[in-house]
Amino acid sequence: MGKYLVKRILHGLFSVICVVVIVMVLVYSLLDRSVIFAGDPNYSKQQNNARTTYEYSRYEAFGYVDYVNYSEYIMGLYNSGEIDDDTRKNAALIGRTPDKDSEISAEYIQKFTDSYQKQGYTVMRLDASVKTNGQIKDGGQPAVFAYRDRPLITRVVEYFTHMIFIDNVHYVPDETDIGKRGLTFTLYDPVYNPTGTEKKLAPAIIGNGTMHKYLLYFDSHFPFIHQNFATIQLGESYTVNRGIDVFTTMTESQGSYVLRTMTFPTGKVEERADDLHTATYAAGSREINLVYAEHFTDDYTNVRTHKVGMSRLGFSFVIGIISTVLAYILGLPIGLLMARFKDGILDKIGSVYIMFIIAVPSLAYIFLFKQIGGSVFHLPTLFNVDSKDKLMYILPIISLALPSVANLMKWMRRYMIDQMNSDYVKFARSGGLSETEIFTKHIWKNAAIPIVHGIPGSVIFAMTGAIITERVYSVPGAGGLLTVAINKYDNGVIVGVTLFYAILSVISIILGDVFMSMVDPRISFSEKAR
Repeated sequence: MGKYLVKRILHGLFSVICVVVIVMVLVYSLLDRSVIFAGDPNYSKQQNNARTTYEYSRYEAFGYVDYVNYSEYIMGLYNSGEIDDDTRKNAALIGRTPDKDSEISAEYIQKFTDSYQKQGYTVMRLDASVKTNGQIKDGGQPAVFAYRDRPLITRVVEYFTHMIFIDNVHYVPDETDIGKRGLTFTLYDPVYNPTGTEKKLAPAIIGNGTMHKYLLYFDSHFPFIHQNFATIQLGESYTVNRGIDVFTTMTESQGSYVLRTMTFPTGKVEERADDLHTATYAAGSREINLVYAEHFTDDYTNVRTHKVGMSRLGFSFVIGIISTVLAYILGLPIGLLMARFKDGILDKIGSVYIMFIIAVPSLAYIFLFKQIGGSVFHLPTLFNVDSKDKLMYILPIISLALPSVANLMKWMRRYMIDQMNSDYVKFARSGGLSETEIFTKHIWKNAAIPIVHGIPGSVIFAMTGAIITERVYSVPGAGGLLTVAINKYDNGVIVGVTLFYAILSVISIILGDVFMSMVDPRISFSEKAR
């Protein structure tokens, strides 16, 4: 079993990498990169040279190219101490045309060009765009920058090597004034124990110099104990949830803010929804924003908020798992009875239902049941994240369970009928066993073996959501995330969600094999010596 699982996991990881590579080839190589500006409201505002530089800066953000602006190059030289402030100011001034450059700017533009051309970059200079009266047009300022396409292998390696972030006390740059770096263990979490209050036991590990302030803490939300030593990063979203990682997009809560009386590190008490346990470092944030200075004693000011609703994965999983359980509770017994009373009235009715589900497009019967549920039974037909009404779950669950029930009925009936014609059943009949005993003790167990293989996949894929069902009922789940990302050309989300689905597929297949070995003694993963 152990050798099999190791081999299966390795094959699965290889398959996941292949899937990610294929998706990256499709996204970054075979699609026109200019489509990313289709829904960009800022792009139409850019003119002349400013539009070109904006294009390449966005190409860099979306992972198409490596891009370096000349002004960034000069600032880098200044920050490293290679040039003084006067040289920086003079070198940064680009002439309208190359012959208008000052001696210093021409020298450093040449250095910039030589340096980046050696690294395989293409250096582009945009002369000033001027009006007939000699004035520079809007966005027509001269510019110099370098760019190069990012190799696929580099993109893949960086994606997988940065997938898991291990927090450490050297995350914050050395030049930042953060005090003494290190980790502090406390039995009295400051979030639960503000200064001057009664001590409440709440263990926590607090970091300084790390990205996350709280590396280990407890709270009232499942799974109750949380860690930030290692966090998953599936890629940053650029349009769907701009600036937020894909994994965070799928797991953060939704809906209205949950306000509560909070005591901030400075002692200030306010009604806020901030979750102080999620604080991450934001350099210079208290200097930029006075509100942060009033609430925080350090630059760990970037926090998430408490909201009333579950996450995208949460909604999808709750609806998906209930519909899966419902499908197995209904589909397997009905399929068994259809086989037990083959060609009877129940078998005929069940066959009609199966053919209806197969023949009718899913969108059609989902809308049909939505209309019936809303007009006849007065059930909610649209999802409300802020609502506590459990009735709004009924129609999505039923619509999601309908095809699964039909599928389980069909395959259970088929497997049962196949087993009914087996030799061991004939021997059992000749031995005097009743039909009920044959069905329950023999046929059912053997027919259930291939059904068991699909149980882990059904449960795990409940987390991925159902695209059509969630769109029809406006469920804020994970099902529509991939389609939204494709429509908005959000490369980070496309690759991240694909990777997530691929990993779930591998896990479901492995667990399915393990389950089959548990229920069928004839299946063994061990290699016996010959």
